[in-house]
Amino acid sequence: MFALLSAGLAPTVALMSFFYFKDRYTEPIALIIRTFIFGALLVFPIMFIQYAFQTEGITNVFVESFLIIALSEEFFKWFIFIYVIYQHTEFDAHYDGIVYAVSISLGFATVENILYLFANGIEYAFTRAIFPVSSHALFGVMMGYHFGKAKMHPKHQKRNIFYALIIPLLFHGIYNLILKTIISKWLLLLIPFMVILWFISLNRVQRANRDVS
Repeated sequence: MFALLSAGLAPTVALMSFFYFKDRYTEPIALIIRTFIFGALLVFPIMFIQYAFQTEGITNVFVESFLIIALSEEFFKWFIFIYVIYQHTEFDAHYDGIVYAVSISLGFATVENILYLFANGIEYAFTRAIFPVSSHALFGVMMGYHFGKAKMHPKHQKRNIFYALIIPLLFHGIYNLILKTIISKWLLLLIPFMVILWFISLNRVQRANRDVS
């Protein structure tokens, strides 16, 4: 059990530390833990919603990839960010959006990952860390980038709040679609997709850190 928990938590600690220490002005740990917990608690209502749709026998892979999975997960993360963080006094820099959105995303991804490892075995820990957990963190980067842009540049606030939902949703949907449609050769598409996702996300990290207005 300890090995499974350690394997489930290790990628979270590594990814959260990476994005946390990219911040020039580190955020309060207590608030990061709070957002992480909110993200973790999202797993259970989202699992219920997804199960309810799956019992209806929906077989359209696009609907399942983009609406049932991607929309349900990214919408609730987006909603938690607005409810818990957006008006918080500690959210006072562009890059802060990335830190808190990644924290919410990793809270969700960590619980999901641990449940998966308990059900399927520790041998999946490495691939789970490289793909699902990392992808959730990177979707969080994209969400947080646009939330930070909305907060620091109110002129385009509504547009960026919308982008904070729709952009991670689209990337998440594409990720799901690769897994569900290219069953035998999913790595051939997923590896370059993840490379592109990391490239875009690191670019967003640099741009957010340069935005001091």
